[in-house]
Amino acid sequence: MIKIDIANALMQVHPCSRALALDVVDLITERMKQALLDGHRIEIRGFGVFEPRPRKRGMGRNIKTGDSVQIPKGRSIRFKPGKDLREIEVKEG
Repeated sequence: MIKIDIANALMQVHPCSRALALDVVDLITERMKQALLDGHRIEIRGFGVFEPRPRKRGMGRNIKTGDSVQIPKGRSIRFKPGKDLREIEVKEG
C-alpha cells in the first residue's frame, strides 16, 4: 500500500477531491514524523504503537572489506502492533 492508496480509501469514505485527500494523508504523516522526531510516542488503538528508542553505539563490520566500523549512537523507531493487529492472520503472497 502506498500513499495514493490511502488517499483513495479516504475518498471512498468521505467524498472529496484527490488533492484534499492527499493533503490530509500528508498532514497526518508529517505530524506523526514530527512527533517521533520530538521524542513522543504515538499510540493508535487497535493498530499499534510507534516509539522512538535510543540505539547504542557499537561495532559493526563492512561486508565488502571486512573492516570494523564504529556504529554511532542514535535513535530508531520501534513499532509494536496492537492486539487487534496481532490477531489478524497474515496471508502469504
